[in-house]
Amino acid sequence: MARKWSNLNLPGALHFCTGKFLNRLPVFTESACCTAFLDELKSLNQTWPAKLIAYVLMPDHFHFISNPRDGRIIEFMRDLKSRAAKRIVQSSKRFTFPLTEDGHQVWQESFKAMPLWTGWMIWQKINYIHKNPLKAKLVKSAKDYRWTSFRAFYSQSDEPLAVDREWAWPEDGEKLSKATKELGWYSYWKRRSDKKR
Repeated sequence: MARKWSNLNLPGALHFCTGKFLNRLPVFTESACCTAFLDELKSLNQTWPAKLIAYVLMPDHFHFISNPRDGRIIEFMRDLKSRAAKRIVQSSKRFTFPLTEDGHQVWQESFKAMPLWTGWMIWQKINYIHKNPLKAKLVKSAKDYRWTSFRAFYSQSDEPLAVDREWAWPEDGEKLSKATKELGWYSYWKRRSDKKR
């Protein structure tokens, strides 16, 4: 059986992450909920620590590219969704969320975190993130959408949340090489690159 290439802790890799609201509720149409989510993302990035490369908050989901220093993207996403859910429940004026034994259920249970292996993949996802509001016809220009890293990425603005200009941690190359060997992917990528020569 083929190995699943998403939702794996992989030290040194940048991860393209996606989370969706329960029943695809358009919670991010409320500015207070967007601010609450970005506040929690900023706080978690600092305490974890993790690098934030690009992000967008669409009405019913989010995307971002992250590089947690320890590579534990599964735990990072779990903590982010948990912390943000509490703040969103407090901030939302229009939406109510079902109550469970663990609190209010704000998000779909699953999420996606895909490792980005090449410069091409990284840039493809950055462009995808920034063009998402345009593709959804929410704005006429990507720079006009409030809840994205477009301005922070291209204009070095900190609004609404700053992004990291240095994408890798100093020890990332060594960590990524070790992790890929341990997961058995090293031989796969080596064979693949040898075929391209």
